[in-house]
Amino acid sequence: MNYLGHLFLAEPTEDGRLGSLLGDFVKGPLDRRYGEPVMRAIALHRRIDSFTDAHPAVLVSKSRVTPARRRYAGIMVDVFYDHFLAKHWNEFHEQPLREFAAHVYEMLERRYDELPARLQQMAPSMIRWDWLGSYAELASIYAALNRMGNRLKRENRLFNSADELLENYPGLEADFRAFLPDAAAFTRERRATP
Repeated sequence: MNYLGHLFLAEPTEDGRLGSLLGDFVKGPLDRRYGEPVMRAIALHRRIDSFTDAHPAVLVSKSRVTPARRRYAGIMVDVFYDHFLAKHWNEFHEQPLREFAAHVYEMLERRYDELPARLQQMAPSMIRWDWLGSYAELASIYAALNRMGNRLKRENRLFNSADELLENYPGLEADFRAFLPDAAAFTRERRATP
């Protein structure tokens, strides 16, 4: 799951959502620089990543990626799944995506000083260009993957990799629909146990 997916699965509290985002930016052992609720959310993010990487539907999605890009299939599938989540948001969440995203952006602005440096650099663009809400649009998936590819040290295999989403759209969408209920159940169970 990418940013939207982690936010969707997070405990529906501000600390839960903040930690769900920080999971991509805080590496290594969890120290005490964040409060307990945020640290729990970071730990949950890591468990969700492990669950996702091993899920049969995700493995099928990764196998749909062409061999030339297979090394980056995990990144691509994470973003593809955020596209499907945004596209079908109203099926899965009672709050409209626009409102949900606005709350996340407001939190990022208000708690900016708590964000790791890399997220502090990204947050203004995320807010300005409404990354979370825009995932429903294919052009935004191209932009997101191209942006990620620009950070690669090797040849940019992510450039125009959203072509693979278009070429495998029905299959990837079916994989997403098989995965999301399992991820939601896994997350509810993990949130219920310390």
